[in-house]
Amino acid sequence: MTAPKLKVKKGDTVMVISGKNAGKKGKVLDVLPRENKVLVEGVNMVKRHQRPTQAMPQGGIIDKEAPLHVSNVMVMCNKCDAPVRVGRQESGTGGRVRYCKKCGNVLD
Repeated sequence: MTAPKLKVKKGDTVMVISGKNAGKKGKVLDVLPRENKVLVEGVNMVKRHQRPTQAMPQGGIIDKEAPLHVSNVMVMCNKCDAPVRVGRQESGTGGRVRYCKKCGNVLD
């Protein structure tokens, strides 16, 4: 089974548009295309009980990001400074690039 092609990439700045974290902005840390989820820095924080390891000998309760569904985030355009829809178009070099559907700015 092939994973669906998502319009969000690692390193993009996104805004959460629904749920308890609506309105928060953050950088995409990881994209999970098989699950249609993204991990956003500082958003959807959960507490996890960590058992002691060599890296963390104390153990304890840590805060970490949980994945969000990709439909709950929108890519931020750096020119519009707003959450925008993303389109794909052929570039002059033969590849595809993502662009802002609001202003036409190339995102890649």
